[in-house]
Amino acid sequence: MEILGNIASTLIGVLQKPTLAFLIGGMVLAAMSSRLELPDPVYKLIVMLLLLKVGMSAGISVREADLISLAVPAVLAILTGIVIVLLGRLVLTRRKGVVEVDGMATAGLFGAVSASTLAAAMAMLESEGMAYEGYIGALYPFMDIAALMTAILLAKLSAERRAVAGTGTTGGVEGDVAVMGGGTNPGSTQNASFDASLVRSILMDTIRSPAISSLLVGLALGLLARPDTVFDSFYEPLFRGLLSILMLFMGFEAWNRLSELKGIAHVYLLYGLSAPLIHGSIGFGAGLIAHELTGFSAGGVVLLAVMAASSSDISGPPTLRGALPSANPSAYVGTSTGLGTPIAILTIPLWMALAERLTFA
Repeated sequence: MEILGNIASTLIGVLQKPTLAFLIGGMVLAAMSSRLELPDPVYKLIVMLLLLKVGMSAGISVREADLISLAVPAVLAILTGIVIVLLGRLVLTRRKGVVEVDGMATAGLFGAVSASTLAAAMAMLESEGMAYEGYIGALYPFMDIAALMTAILLAKLSAERRAVAGTGTTGGVEGDVAVMGGGTNPGSTQNASFDASLVRSILMDTIRSPAISSLLVGLALGLLARPDTVFDSFYEPLFRGLLSILMLFMGFEAWNRLSELKGIAHVYLLYGLSAPLIHGSIGFGAGLIAHELTGFSAGGVVLLAVMAASSSDISGPPTLRGALPSANPSAYVGTSTGLGTPIAILTIPLWMALAERLTFA
């Protein structure tokens, strides 16, 4: 009963946090036909500051971790993030009517990690007396960045091939990706020959994009420099406030583009409900491999499963909004934050029970 109480209180806490509360607030304002606006330069500044903070936080965590102990679970976290995105691509982008860039953005968010869900899992483990490695917080950027980079790269590669082939586009490229109509066949590029130079070009373009550049330079600064003073005095105090503004306007945009999902919303509904369990199982399997190879703790196995089951609520939305501007937030933010996060939290006791049984059997 205590675990059920913890789950209920955590779900209520999620609804009260800026991530979801301000997202819903923005949707309410849009439904009321509000004329609220956020100037584009201000939006870009907010995104840059948020991602610099996320990157520095991850870099500082990695810098302070035991790199030898971190190596195996870090590699497994990277592979887990990539596998989740590839699985999401197969499940979503082949569904009739799903715009490929929307499906890839959704897969990217589900491959990335929710810091708040990870924190909730840590609190549950501590309340149950289940130990975990102190460096576990340093694992999430490996899965997070790998998933987001994979999703963005695949979306841009597909859009570029469609633009070159002259099929499935409605006027070339908008922003960073081609604008694709819902009636196109997502699998039409599967037989295209592999073009290494095209992949390199798009990868470099992705790395140079403002969102990914901010995230990576923050990671490098946190890892190689000593930005702790400016991090604690400037970035940390501003973070929650800036995130709330961003989520308010993402909710506003999501509501205004909700009509684009008419007729295919059930696809995202089913994905949002089932993905956390499937992805968590992948992460749990990776945790068991780390347990066998390095003696990774039961708590560590649980937290790797939770990271895989969760979907990004901080770094993911602004990164995808900047790198894939034509993707519909109603698809990727609505599915991940509205459905994926609560389901991921509900799966935490399952991973705890399985870890105790399998790692100590």
